[in-house]
Amino acid sequence: MLASLWVAVTLLVLLTVLPVLRHDRWWIRGLDFPRLQLALLALLLVLLPWGLPPLDAGQSGAMALISAACFAYHAWWILPYTRLHPKEVRGVGSLSESDRANRIAIMTANVLTPNRQAQRLLSLVKEHQPDLLVTLESDRWWQQQLDVLETDYAYTIKCPLDNLYGMHVYSRYPLENVAIQFLVEDDVPSMHAEVLLPSGGRIVVHCLHPAPPSPTENETSSERDAELLVVGRSVAESDSPVIVTGDLNDVAWSATTRLFRKISGLLDPRIGRGMCNSFHAKVPLLRWPLDHLFHSEHFVLEELQRLPAFGSDHFPVLVRLVYRPNARPQEGLDADREDQQWAREKMAEESVTPGEVHRPEVAMPK
Repeated sequence: MLASLWVAVTLLVLLTVLPVLRHDRWWIRGLDFPRLQLALLALLLVLLPWGLPPLDAGQSGAMALISAACFAYHAWWILPYTRLHPKEVRGVGSLSESDRANRIAIMTANVLTPNRQAQRLLSLVKEHQPDLLVTLESDRWWQQQLDVLETDYAYTIKCPLDNLYGMHVYSRYPLENVAIQFLVEDDVPSMHAEVLLPSGGRIVVHCLHPAPPSPTENETSSERDAELLVVGRSVAESDSPVIVTGDLNDVAWSATTRLFRKISGLLDPRIGRGMCNSFHAKVPLLRWPLDHLFHSEHFVLEELQRLPAFGSDHFPVLVRLVYRPNARPQEGLDADREDQQWAREKMAEESVTPGEVHRPEVAMPK
């Protein structure tokens, strides 16, 4: 029993320490994902030696101490995504008349290309009435199913692909200065547009779905990281209200997503409210937040909700924001010199620069 416990503790230490390394191999970066599961394992290994038949007290204490250190480390990463942490984004409070004309609801849904339960997604759209629907992994079949929305969602951006990286946007509000880009990989699109609110206000939306590090996709996280950071660095230069959303194929608490938040200056409405785990919809023990929405300080939060499953391996996520041009400042994370250098190195690995990212707010209207 003692030997088995030491094997478990040793494995826990390895799984905890490896992600600390700034190594981009997929199997190392993948260890950023299960921090909640590893924290629970660490807690179990803190308690287990004391509930079993008498073991060597010294070794039991050592195992508990090592496991407790691992638990504390993982808890540091995931604590912001619990209600124990202060909220990063203010709630909307009471809605004024001007607020009602400045509301925007965005539903993000990775449809899973082989999934054929489009009607369930359409039912969710009908029930929750988002102003923008952003779909990922949507191919031509999905486009044909979703085009029935155009009666109410007259403004669209369409990029149907058969490679699991198709993307569509259906909007009630006018979309201007639209661009579909392939920033890092030739077959992985991103979408960029200005959204014209009923109030006349303009907000910038960037929709992303970078490829993940995995044995079947990219052997390293270099491509994903570069796309996130080049967009983050680009929006940091903007004074416009900005939203970045999509399936980022990275967990909210990873070093890369944290770096994105620092570089971009964008806020995460989940901080202090919960994880909003959107993947895997069919495997409850392996769930983490992969579908994200980050925004500039111009917004306050009305609603953040994970919606019911519709046959995909992702749950859809609905976020309702209110654009308040004169809102009190809200603060996120700040980037130091080391962060800026790390971001530059990651972008340089893929030879992509912030100037290549389409900025709808500075594009000339057609």
